[in-house]
Amino acid sequence: MAEDFAELCAEVDTLEAGQAADWDRAGLLPEAVLRKLAAEGLLCPEVPADHGGRGLSSAVAGEFTAHVGSRCSSLRSVMTSQGMAAWTIARMGSPAQRADLLPRLVRGKLAAVAFSEPDAGSDLSAMRTRVRRDGERIELNGQKVWTTAARYADMVVVVGRLEDETGAAVVVPVDAPGVTVRPVPGPSGCRAAGHADVRLDSVRLPAGAMLGGGGQPLSLLCTTALSYGRLSVAWGCVGILRACLTAATRHAATRQQFGKPLAEHQLVAGHLAELYSDEQAASRACEHASRCWDAGSADLVMGTVLAKYVSARAAARGAATAVQVTGSAGALEGHVVERAYRDAKLMEIIEGSNEISKLMLARHAVATRR
Repeated sequence: MAEDFAELCAEVDTLEAGQAADWDRAGLLPEAVLRKLAAEGLLCPEVPADHGGRGLSSAVAGEFTAHVGSRCSSLRSVMTSQGMAAWTIARMGSPAQRADLLPRLVRGKLAAVAFSEPDAGSDLSAMRTRVRRDGERIELNGQKVWTTAARYADMVVVVGRLEDETGAAVVVPVDAPGVTVRPVPGPSGCRAAGHADVRLDSVRLPAGAMLGGGGQPLSLLCTTALSYGRLSVAWGCVGILRACLTAATRHAATRQQFGKPLAEHQLVAGHLAELYSDEQAASRACEHASRCWDAGSADLVMGTVLAKYVSARAAARGAATAVQVTGSAGALEGHVVERAYRDAKLMEIIEGSNEISKLMLARHAVATRR
């Protein structure tokens, strides 16, 4: 497994080949890179082998996600979206839907998951996208915003409401009549992740496009996809921290000031110690969450929330520290810590903001200690 894992990381390194800064400036990932990774099942590596996937455990997939995140957060974001789509299909789809859709996602097709709306961000109960049954067909109307990877996607898993106010997750081909995908202009972080707004105007599809026939609680649909997304983002933040730690320590070890390396100045050494501590704490939180995931533990939901909160906060703090240590070198657009500084801030917002995570953790703490 160690050799296989090293090969996966080496393949990503070969494809990235130091181009992450250029992709960030252009705001675009090469389609050839995405298609190759998708065709090899590397964008959703936990898809089971019986559906053609890699069948990696959460622990191994998490470390791979961290490696991708250390190279390019935009590429890791697409990986998170593909994994969320695959996980939602695996959990909510019928056997026939899983057999049809999951092999596509490990053979080159790209997918995104659409939750957020203009008036429904953290409060997903305010979701207004409607899914109306009409015999053997369904019709979708609504607008989704900031849908990661939608710019590249062949299909988008759209979450909306049925007439009876229950939830539905619908696999929508982006080339279906009535679907409009508009890239988000100039995002501050993960600029090449393909963030886009998706408009649905009387989009008519076969009823079979609705995962599991629909009718699931909206909260269940959201929690299912977001749990995967949170853990993937958390591991991605570990990657950000590792990239920052490498850049900052190398700079501090070689840059001379006042006759000695920066790393030998106590205040700078303190920064490096904090950065190392943050990377270690985030790694341990993610490892715990992945163990819960692989074991099917009842602690899974809170474990992923904790990992996301600890890792995102640590990444934002750690990236700022790395910029401080590297100084003007790290303040140049495209530098690994400059990109990390912008990307990490976005991680404190997506897949459940820090504030939402705090509320969930506080409620859990109260409920388990009464």
